[in-house]
Amino acid sequence: MPERGVRSFLQERVSATGLVLAGTFFALSLTPSLMPRDPVVQGVLGGVVAAVGYEVANLVRSVWRWLGLPDLLRPRPRPALRVGLALALACAAVGLWLAPGWQDATRRVVGLPPVEDFHRALIAGVALPLFLLVWGAGRIVGVLGRRLSRWGRRYLPPRIAAVGAIVLVAALVSVLVNGVLLRAALGAADASFAAADVFLDPEQPAPVDPERTGGAASLLRWEDLGRWGRDFVHRTPTAAQLASLTGRPATEPIRVYVGRRSAETAEERARLAVAELVRVGGFDKGTLVVAIPPGTGWMDPGAHDTVEAMLDGDVATLGVQYSYLTSVLSLWVAPEYGLEQGAALFDAVYEEWRSRPPEERPRLYVFGLSQGALNSQAGFPLLDMLADPIDGALWAGSPFLSPLWQRVRDGRDPESPVWRPRYGNGSLIRVMSQEGFDPEPADPWGPLRIVLLNYPSDAIVHFTPVSALRRPAFLAGPRAPDVSPELRWFPVVTMFQMALDMVVALQVPGHGHYYVAEDYIDAWAALVDPPDWTPARRDALAAAFRDREAF
Repeated sequence: MPERGVRSFLQERVSATGLVLAGTFFALSLTPSLMPRDPVVQGVLGGVVAAVGYEVANLVRSVWRWLGLPDLLRPRPRPALRVGLALALACAAVGLWLAPGWQDATRRVVGLPPVEDFHRALIAGVALPLFLLVWGAGRIVGVLGRRLSRWGRRYLPPRIAAVGAIVLVAALVSVLVNGVLLRAALGAADASFAAADVFLDPEQPAPVDPERTGGAASLLRWEDLGRWGRDFVHRTPTAAQLASLTGRPATEPIRVYVGRRSAETAEERARLAVAELVRVGGFDKGTLVVAIPPGTGWMDPGAHDTVEAMLDGDVATLGVQYSYLTSVLSLWVAPEYGLEQGAALFDAVYEEWRSRPPEERPRLYVFGLSQGALNSQAGFPLLDMLADPIDGALWAGSPFLSPLWQRVRDGRDPESPVWRPRYGNGSLIRVMSQEGFDPEPADPWGPLRIVLLNYPSDAIVHFTPVSALRRPAFLAGPRAPDVSPELRWFPVVTMFQMALDMVVALQVPGHGHYYVAEDYIDAWAALVDPPDWTPARRDALAAAFRDREAF
């Protein structure tokens, strides 16, 4: 392209205001957020957010022109472009200079060391090419829209033609991204996760004991339990292991798991799960936990090992897989699978549990983590079991989509923070964080106990799309200990920061979406009232799980 053509293109297609807003958005994307980010991830965020800032300015400019208002920059486009570029570079440079300090502000509150010296350069090296790539894609879309608009003006009024072109281009991009690219990516992911689920680890052979799930007498084939089902059953602690850990006499807990391949429908898997649970004597234990896992079917050792240890093995745990994909992908592809499985499993277990005399029943609890919490809450018929309630539920990391969590958050005592709300008189629902319950409710528990375990730095719990336009509620009032006091709200940018925080939420144990054994201990203790429970036993068990891997 000749030099004059390049200059003409830049003057006509590059917005000075867009460059300034892009540089500003890039700098703001480097400010503290809920979770620490490595420089590559930070660069990806910065490049995308900068492109979004440019397009926001472009959109405002287009609406301005569409309304027929004068373009203030048109008389002197070249000086305006130079000034805009200079301001954009200045904003980006200031942001990069301050970036390590901002990142360290987030890292300090979660106990991580400062960033390395190359932090700035790596951010810039990732952000700039990505910004140019997204910016170029935006220009291609813009050219297509303008051509459609010019063609439409042959037959329609100019403004109607312009709106029609925008709608057509948006539909085309949506079909291309969602219908082609996303479908291909999800198909590849599904095939990859399904292959991993089938793989048989030679270090996890089928149980020798024929009475265990997956053993010779089991109703379930070992191969059909799936990767995480086999892992969960294989790691069942022995009575000797529990006794060695706690110093108390123990029995061996029971673990039952039904894989996605074990039956075709959610109802069939639920019936099979109950039949297997009856076969192995799960209803003869003192406590029964119905666990709805996250998307892949993973069963969190921190949640299950701890309750088995504090109850000396007198626990049966039942889990059922409904997807091969991660929680995020599972929610995107087929959210109804988890909802159907959660409801079907609870109904089947509850029916069997109710059929037994009250004095012969185990205490019955529901557990869910992340998407498992969302799915088990959706299938939790609270009003239908008021006459014969179960004993309780523990839900960790309830996603922001959860209607129950939204009800608790929005209906909280206004004097309590949104990241650890007090709901009602505390006799039914209590919310805890790493710091426990604060304060302890004055009213005692009722017949049904529900504990929501949420970390304040968990963006999966606290994300809201409204943060693009309004400061999220968790930033109002006193800050949680693991949320940086330097975190500030910025329109649009904060929403993208929190969206990325959801992606990197599993990086720091005890923060974000990484729930740890010590906090599960406090949550389970509030629900099950372990026998002879004392602060000394609690501290000893917490120390034991801090110093060891899962069974």
